[in-house]
Amino acid sequence: MKRARAWHSFNTGFRQVAPTMVATSLWGFVTGIAMIKSGMSEVMATLMTLFVYAGSAQLTALPLIVAGAPVWLIFLAGCVVNIRFVIFGAALQPYFRRYPFLQRLGLGYWSSDMVFVLFMTRYGDAKKRGTRDQLYFYLGVIVPGWISWQIASIAGIYLGAIIPQSWSLEFAATLALLAITVPLVKNVPMAVALVVAGCIAWVGQPLPLRLGLAAAVIGGIVAGVMAEKHRDRTKGGRHV
Repeated sequence: MKRARAWHSFNTGFRQVAPTMVATSLWGFVTGIAMIKSGMSEVMATLMTLFVYAGSAQLTALPLIVAGAPVWLIFLAGCVVNIRFVIFGAALQPYFRRYPFLQRLGLGYWSSDMVFVLFMTRYGDAKKRGTRDQLYFYLGVIVPGWISWQIASIAGIYLGAIIPQSWSLEFAATLALLAITVPLVKNVPMAVALVVAGCIAWVGQPLPLRLGLAAAVIGGIVAGVMAEKHRDRTKGGRHV
């Protein structure tokens, strides 16, 4: 019975992530191409996509690698771009804190922006946290997501040399990700968070080390939380 429920949760997670895999695969394909276009060898690019598994951090590191920047600067740039995962990890911690450190470390490696969005959309308001169903739903999202990303990224690595620049795959990947993200906005606080984050990211484009992206994440979260609190106060006032 428990095994059947676990696999049901896994399959639910898979069904949730399946529609997003086209866009994330396209993004992985573009990332693979970018690594080859920057001058990395196919072997090094493959190792990078397998061990780093973070498209934005990989794209941030590439120009620094090409420029011969010191390792500490490349590492710092990747950390700045991925600082949002500290926030994601803190939000997910109550759901997975009962597991050993190495298991939590593995779950963190497999995580992504879409994983966080899908998981919190389903379980963000759950009264009981850390259940077996939640773990298997999470696995159902991260496993196929990771596999599709790696296949697409490696395809981009080995096919990148024959893809013409005129195809503008970067823009297509961005549009595909937007097509996934926008339908997930189901209430006003989420819309506020999205608009604020988008505005900050656009204004912050000139900032070095993609600090604009980190600022957009923080600003979006703060705006969303404030909008949610305002909504709750408004509802509370109406009930008085």
